Amino acid sequence: MRTRRSVLTGPRTSVLRSVQLPEPGYGEVVLRVLVSGVCASEVAEWTAGPSGGEVLALGHEPVGEVVATGPGVSAIRVGDVVTGRVDAAFADHAVADVRDLVVVPPGVSPGEALGEPLGCVVEALRRTRLDTGDRVAVVGTGFMGLVLLQLLRHAGTRQVVAIDPRPDAREQALIHGADAALAPGEASGPSIDDAFDVVVEGSGTAAGLDLATRLVRPHGVLSIMGYHQGPRTVDLHAWNWKAIDVVNAHVRDRARLRDSVRRGIDLVASGRIDVGALVTHRFSLDEVDVAFAALVGKEPGFVKAAITW
Repeated sequence: MRTRRSVLTGPRTSVLRSVQLPEPGYGEVVLRVLVSGVCASEVAEWTAGPSGGEVLALGHEPVGEVVATGPGVSAIRVGDVVTGRVDAAFADHAVADVRDLVVVPPGVSPGEALGEPLGCVVEALRRTRLDTGDRVAVVGTGFMGLVLLQLLRHAGTRQVVAIDPRPDAREQALIHGADAALAPGEASGPSIDDAFDVVVEGSGTAAGLDLATRLVRPHGVLSIMGYHQGPRTVDLHAWNWKAIDVVNAHVRDRARLRDSVRRGIDLVASGRIDVGALVTHRFSLDEVDVAFAALVGKEPGFVKAAITW
């Protein structure tokens, strides 16, 4: 079958092309994409454009309806709505491996079921040692930071403090579970340095990582959830002196990610967290560049962009 796919042909330049979609192979299905999240991890590729004359197909956060199945597929059926990590997801249809997919429960709308980023946050929290009564700081309250705040509401914490330079992001943090929200300049000094049992860095910036290092107490936990796309210089002396545990909270194992996606979707279905409320900007398939520009610009009120059908 042929389908429309958004491809990146130059810096910040995407076009729609009609492409031939291969038949699903063993363990694969074809999805009719219903919604696909726009992720900050692809901003660098979108900004730079493809190299060497190649084209790039972006998007990896879809929710879609299964319209065809390949050999060896039994647990997922035509008509199921599924989510998970699937590449080239800015398209009307995409081919997905069932090992990456989770069936969305009835009652959960596609806009509430952005499984891949949800799974990344759930996995980050699962890997971060957290004890009952801990004081927790979250540095960076974009989409993933806000999802994390929702999860922390149910984690037995004593206090959760959100830190972000944007006033609107701090306002969102208070709505979604933070007990207090501070600007970075308010989150440093004798009264707050070394104050937190656990600090989750979700900014993806060097400044955020430095701040997280100052905030975590000796023998505490520094969990790096932010996506860092370049070299970083860290204060290893402080890490050594404080004897902290540093957690790389990212996940690359597909089975672990799928399990965390399933856990996250179950939390959505149970009403424990609300991912749909964080999708603030919606665009059509021919507006992928506009969506990325909105993500980069982050106008007041922006949390998450998605391509919708």
